[in-house]
Amino acid sequence: MDVRWAQPPDAPVVARLLHDFNVEYDSHSPGVAVLTARLGQLLPAGRTTALLAGDPAVGVALLTSRPNVWYAGPVLLLDELYVVPERRGQGIGTAIIERLLTDARDQGVSLVEINVDEPDVDAQRFYERHGFVSGEARPGGRAFYYERELRPQIGA
Repeated sequence: MDVRWAQPPDAPVVARLLHDFNVEYDSHSPGVAVLTARLGQLLPAGRTTALLAGDPAVGVALLTSRPNVWYAGPVLLLDELYVVPERRGQGIGTAIIERLLTDARDQGVSLVEINVDEPDVDAQRFYERHGFVSGEARPGGRAFYYERELRPQIGA
């Protein structure tokens, strides 16, 4: 499976896959047009990146990068990983994760973070198979993710 880094002209493809992901799991999506416009601004800036699998694309990983005081290299947050339903179980997610981890190491990334919903045990097992550990596996107890939205989403 060919996995490549998305370029700014790929914004509509990334947007379509992200929209389909949210629709499949009954999560809000502002729509493909809004996502395309946002990605059109974010992808060229370089702190938001995406990996695409296949041609035409059947999988996507969306990542954000930030500096972090605790690490010498940047920290990546895997915001989303999605493979279209009819192509699941064929190693596409694994190909995306392997490319992500290889390139991240080569680029000096210090940490890759992922948030997984508690009921999504399939995703938890997938990430654990690829060497990720949960907050519960850390010394000192369980870690939690909190959020507070400050402004409504534009285009929501």
